[in-house]
Amino acid sequence: MSAPDGATSSVRGAGAAGAAKLADEVLAGRPRAIGRAITEIERGSELVPEILARLFPSTGRARIIGITGPPGAGKSTLVQRIAQAFRREGRTVGIVAVDPSSPFTGGAILGDRIRMAEIYTDPGVFIRSMATRGALGGLARATSDAVDVLDAAGYDTVLVETVGVGQDEVDVVRAADTVAVVLVPGLGDDIQAIKAGILEIADVFVVNKAERDGSDRAVAELAMMLDLSAHGEWRPPIVKTSATTGAGLPEAVAALEAHGKHLRGSAEGARRREQRARSRLLALLEARFRAAVETTAPEPDGLEEATHAIVARREDPYAAAARLFERVVSRAETVRRA
Repeated sequence: MSAPDGATSSVRGAGAAGAAKLADEVLAGRPRAIGRAITEIERGSELVPEILARLFPSTGRARIIGITGPPGAGKSTLVQRIAQAFRREGRTVGIVAVDPSSPFTGGAILGDRIRMAEIYTDPGVFIRSMATRGALGGLARATSDAVDVLDAAGYDTVLVETVGVGQDEVDVVRAADTVAVVLVPGLGDDIQAIKAGILEIADVFVVNKAERDGSDRAVAELAMMLDLSAHGEWRPPIVKTSATTGAGLPEAVAALEAHGKHLRGSAEGARRREQRARSRLLALLEARFRAAVETTAPEPDGLEEATHAIVARREDPYAAAARLFERVVSRAETVRRA
């Protein structure tokens, strides 16, 4: 079941008691509560730390799969087909579809009802569209928190579909256990990103729209790239699919499952979990520090003055950054001692 993107019912102003009640409802798997919790996360509510603190002990059970690749690769249709395959096995599925932001409202341009109409009414599926709101790397900043909500709510598998920004779309590795990079023949640049990081994050390659001319060439080029690169114990398999017809979908699902089995039986799984936790922690620290710096904007010698000083060449960027850093640290120390 999918929740409305703009859920208006929230626990705004309800305090810790409201956060506790909402968290309990999420843990009970109630779709409306799940939607409200993700809404609180997207709007940066002050209740989010309390909500996630209550949910976090119940996370870590879901299988998280990232689906990424350039625009037009058919990721949404592929996600729908993969979800249907898992549902046939009796698994519940949460889907986070990260969309481009509207330049007018900041909301997701594409709606979940349009994107995945065939599974929208399935009570074993929860779909949520999230807007990037300017976040780079293909993921909304709140995506990892939303994944935690779905994990705590008891969904067996969580699929994260990224916005499709192209070569730099690599942040999905911070949120997913397994990453499938979806490519299509005929988009040029010799499989579109052969020289870029997006191909280096793949655990599974999916050449979608394989009915097109050039699909065999795309597979051959990917295989050649893998022959020339270091890929450790796991060599990413290459699967040809046609998501619109379902051709190749069993093979794609089998490849995703094989990688999950590989992670469970190797040290790489533990290493990835540590890497994801570290990346997420650093992202949160970066966001908090940036917010602390931005609060100095209207103050004398604050962010705005530092910006003007750099433009006027009165201060170099490194010196300005060091000064603002020391200011934030000093302020934090004063608060701690008070």
